[in-house]
Amino acid sequence: MKIQFPDNFTWGVATAAAQIEGGAFEDNRGASIWDVFSRLPGKIKNGGIPEVACDSYHRVERDVEMMKELGVNSYRFSFSWSRILPDGTGQVNEKGIAYYKKLIRLLKENGIRPNATIYHWDLPYALQMKGGFGNREIIGWYLEYVNVLLDNFGEDIDLWVTFNEPIATYVGYAQGFFAPGLTDEKYARQALHHLLLCHGEAVKLFRKRNIPDAKIGIVVDVWKHYPAREGNPEDEALALTGNEIKGYGMFLHPLFLGGYSDVLMKYFEENGLTPVMQEGDFETICQPVDFYGLNFYNGLYDNADKLREAEKVKKEGGNYQDRPEDHTEAIRDVLHMLVEKYRIQVPIYISENGFPFDDADGKEANLNDRKRIEVIRKVLTWLHKAMEDGIDVRGYYLWSLMDNFEWSAGYAARYGLYYTDYETLERIPKKSAGWYAEVTRTNSVETWED
Repeated sequence: MKIQFPDNFTWGVATAAAQIEGGAFEDNRGASIWDVFSRLPGKIKNGGIPEVACDSYHRVERDVEMMKELGVNSYRFSFSWSRILPDGTGQVNEKGIAYYKKLIRLLKENGIRPNATIYHWDLPYALQMKGGFGNREIIGWYLEYVNVLLDNFGEDIDLWVTFNEPIATYVGYAQGFFAPGLTDEKYARQALHHLLLCHGEAVKLFRKRNIPDAKIGIVVDVWKHYPAREGNPEDEALALTGNEIKGYGMFLHPLFLGGYSDVLMKYFEENGLTPVMQEGDFETICQPVDFYGLNFYNGLYDNADKLREAEKVKKEGGNYQDRPEDHTEAIRDVLHMLVEKYRIQVPIYISENGFPFDDADGKEANLNDRKRIEVIRKVLTWLHKAMEDGIDVRGYYLWSLMDNFEWSAGYAARYGLYYTDYETLERIPKKSAGWYAEVTRTNSVETWED
């Protein structure tokens, strides 16, 4: 059966500056926390660094050409803060401005709508040395950066995203396996509070600018946890922690309901982690946005017994392999939760969704990526059901345009519609590229039940 999407539905692809651009130290660009973190021994799988990545800094024409081949009508990208402001504040790098002006011009010439993320994890290292998001002064630093972007690109971009997946800052400050690689949860909780304030202040600044036709929002990923055994107290507790204490709840509650949830505040108080807050902070954080971006990849089922087994194997030096099952159906439940629990009453975009292959699978397996097509078809089927339920979803962005630097996974995880040959930097269309081009051409999908 074929399902049809609305005539004005947005079909796009998504990338991030740190993952594709390369040119890490060219044309005055400053170092980001990922440039530094990736050079620490053992932090990135197979020792990958993003210095060249996909070299999109020099190959942007080809990348826009690929978008044209796919037939997408929007491109979600991010600005590199340290390419715009090498030291995080102060002197503006005109060569960085010129690069993004060229990208945006190419997009518009090809009928592709820009969707720009202001911050996608790559904090200038110079600012991290001043405390990063743990320093409340970051609000001023961030607003300076936002002002530079709006001065130069304000009227050229339709959709602005303040932050992509704020949880990455928590992972990088509390859990150590993302940049900058710290393991201080108290610092991380304070940093997240400041990040949310940056978002709120940026929305207020954007409103003052009153840019015609431009809209602003935020992207929060939701990996919803479910107890594998309903009624099992351990599984229920794991799911609650995964959702409310270390997952989406720590952002969605303050952003859309105001304040931190009772569950999270109790956790803060019991563990001495309550952030320093000032009067008016939550009013600033809870600014009305124009749209919400949902990054969705999977639903997760928590089983305490399996978790113990995994920890035992790892402790004994073994390699516990447990790839989660595909629970693409969770997207429908998540969308209902956003509207019904968090009262999100603005248009929603699926700002990321995709499926990884492993580089170790080999080039041919990666090019013949039928599993990716199967998974995305399922997601789009369940997404369509949610839209039939009345959920206002305006678009879908596939992660990603091409294989790229996947953070701590380095170049081992391949999410692209195009295969990136990291030796030659050639981009080669995968089977999924042709499939997605047909989706965008017909504005429809053959459902996975067929």
